Amino acid sequence: MPVAATATAARRGFRTWRHERPFWAGLFTLVAGVPIIYFPYAHLKFSAIPLALSTSAGAGSLIIGVLLVALAISLWFHQQARVFAGIAVILLALVSFPVANFGGLLIGLMSGLIGGSLACAWIPPTGAAESQPAANSAPTTIPAGEDHGGK
Repeated sequence: MPVAATATAARRGFRTWRHERPFWAGLFTLVAGVPIIYFPYAHLKFSAIPLALSTSAGAGSLIIGVLLVALAISLWFHQQARVFAGIAVILLALVSFPVANFGGLLIGLMSGLIGGSLACAWIPPTGAAESQPAANSAPTTIPAGEDHGGK
C-alpha cells in the first residue's frame, strides 16, 4: 500500500497548500484568461457554418488574457498582492467586454469578476496559537464632576 499512502500524503499536502492561499480566486482568474485568449484566434464551425470571431482587437485580447493568467499565478504564489491582483483582475475583466469578443463570450468576463472578488475578499488563515490580543480590556471610568469639554 505505499502507493495509497503516497497518494494520501500528496492529497493532504495539496489541501494544505490550497488552504494557505487564495486558490479559488486564482483558478477562476486562470479560467477567465483562457477563453479571452482563445476565442479571437479560434475558427469554430457549427455544422457547415463557419464562425470566425477574429477582430482587430486580437492583440488586446492576447494582452488581457496573458495578464489574467499572470495575475492568477501571482495569486497562488504571492498572496501579499491579493488585493492589488483582485482589483486588477476585475478591471481587466471589465475591459475585456468591449475589447475581447464580449469578454470571451461572457465566460471570461464572469469568471474574472468572480475571481477578482474572491481575491479581494480572501483573508489569510490564522493559526489557533495566534489569537488576537485584547486591546485594553479594563473599563475606562471618567471621574464625576470634572469638565471634559462637553456642555
